[in-house]
Amino acid sequence: MLLRIPGVLTGEQVAYCRDRLAKADWVDGRVTAGYGSAKVKKNTQLPEESPVAEELGDIILTALETNALFVSAALPSRVFPPLFNRYGPGDGFGAHVDNAIRQGLAPEMRIRTDLSCTLFLSAPDEYDGGELAIDDTYGTNHVKLNAGDMVLYPSTSLHAVTAVTRGTRIAAFFWLQSMIRDDAQRTLLFDLDRAIQQIGVDVPNHASVVPLTGVYHNLIRRWADI
Repeated sequence: MLLRIPGVLTGEQVAYCRDRLAKADWVDGRVTAGYGSAKVKKNTQLPEESPVAEELGDIILTALETNALFVSAALPSRVFPPLFNRYGPGDGFGAHVDNAIRQGLAPEMRIRTDLSCTLFLSAPDEYDGGELAIDDTYGTNHVKLNAGDMVLYPSTSLHAVTAVTRGTRIAAFFWLQSMIRDDAQRTLLFDLDRAIQQIGVDVPNHASVVPLTGVYHNLIRRWADI
């Protein structure tokens, strides 16, 4: 499942993040790349231990805690602290698959990467190129979203960032471990949850809502990996 989640951050939050990032110290982006990825990666990013990265990461995670669309789609168990990258002219990231396991700075922050997240902090008209190209069953999806919007997609996906030819592309990126390991099962639960919510809006107090909700939770009970 590939899903756009609009408005994760407000315009004011994006502006604050951009101001803090403009004053931060950036390093070679290959510091977090695996052996294969390092060969095709050219960008800069904030170090994991950067106080700015920690501060802005907390802002993003707090926003996601109350984002119903994100919670419904991801069913998150553990979320890796957000990292921040920057692509200028000539930068890009060739086709790769994210590492299956991510180890954070804290010993307990070790997760299986079920879903990958990119939260755009630059507006689309600020740069040319820099699209997130994600392969799936039906071809390649080219993603370039408004500042404050986020895309969520399976970490098993082959993906790339196309070369930036003008301007600067700034984004947050991170991974999460879902309570539901299997993407197909997670997609079914998301579709069911959204349908139940829509019935509640279209036909308030409809008798089918309670049994359908029971099916939803019983499926989570059957499939959850916690």
